[in-house]
Amino acid sequence: MKRRSSFQNRSHCQHKWKRRVLMVVLLGICVGSIFLIESSTYPNSMNLFMPLSNPFAQKPKIAFLFIARNRLPLDFVWDAFFQADKDKKFSVYVHSRPGFLFHKATTKSLFFLNRQVNNSVQVDWGEASMIQAERILLENALTDPANERFVFLSDSCIPLYNFSYTYDYIMSTSTSFVDSFADTKEGRYNPKMDPVIPVNNWRKGSQWVVLNRNHAEVVVKDETVFPVFQQHCKRKSLPEFWRDQPFSGDNSKEHNCIPDEHYVQTLLAQEGFKGEITRRSLTHTAWDIPSSIEHDRRGWHPVTYKFSDATSELLRSIKEIDNIYFETENRREWCSSKGKPSPCFLFARKFTRPAAIRLLNLSLLGT
Repeated sequence: MKRRSSFQNRSHCQHKWKRRVLMVVLLGICVGSIFLIESSTYPNSMNLFMPLSNPFAQKPKIAFLFIARNRLPLDFVWDAFFQADKDKKFSVYVHSRPGFLFHKATTKSLFFLNRQVNNSVQVDWGEASMIQAERILLENALTDPANERFVFLSDSCIPLYNFSYTYDYIMSTSTSFVDSFADTKEGRYNPKMDPVIPVNNWRKGSQWVVLNRNHAEVVVKDETVFPVFQQHCKRKSLPEFWRDQPFSGDNSKEHNCIPDEHYVQTLLAQEGFKGEITRRSLTHTAWDIPSSIEHDRRGWHPVTYKFSDATSELLRSIKEIDNIYFETENRREWCSSKGKPSPCFLFARKFTRPAAIRLLNLSLLGT
């Protein structure tokens, strides 16, 4: 039997390779012809040759943005919450004091390891540094193109529902959830803000907002409203801050402006996005002391729930809230999701660590 020479073998392989390439080219021409005929004949029909969606493409994510003093005392609650998501449809960012690191000694949750932002600032309550921290969190979260919603949370917040319900609720609308109403009370708006911020754009609400990506980018890119807040929006000196700064004898002429209660609301109104927000926060905060709870409250801080307060009745009462009353507008708005009536709140604050431990042990969270 004669064997082919190496040259003949190479020629044979090259000939087979050329035939295969020609067949692929001809097949592509045929498919392209069918595509053109189908698209011209049936322009509104579904094309069978359209590429299928990539099943491995990153799903839209929610960025959870935590503002903390140091460590997160309720990280164990959020650890249980995040564990329920198997598709990694979330990301975590934490703003803590400069230099604080989330490692194995400061958090037991894998979801918070090394999730601190590295350009944090020292935050003081009632100062513009709070909204500076919010802008820093958004700036870091926007680097991930999969993040489409941005949720601000305090270190005392708990989730009221499981991850799946929370995700579907937040992603069900393209609007942002921003508690916002015209602030007509004298003393908060500083006339020195005019004309950069006219009084008709002055808004008030909760800092615990949920933003879509477009609005988050507006906050980060803002170079006009934020500097005015830094200069002219300052809290009034109160006796409870004596340790922080001297209390002046006459503070009647001071403007009592709490920056984080006004900034996002005013900025979005200023930029013409009033029609693109749902005017409520998704985080419940109790400013009225329930008759069954005795708290030592000072100043303007909301109710803090302790161990004895953490009951099924408390959570049920929060979950059953289905409407918001806008006192300044004498208007009541019923909460909805996907066009159907729904609870108003997904999160709640302020809970101490013992209170959260009790709720978790009673299996009252994440249901």
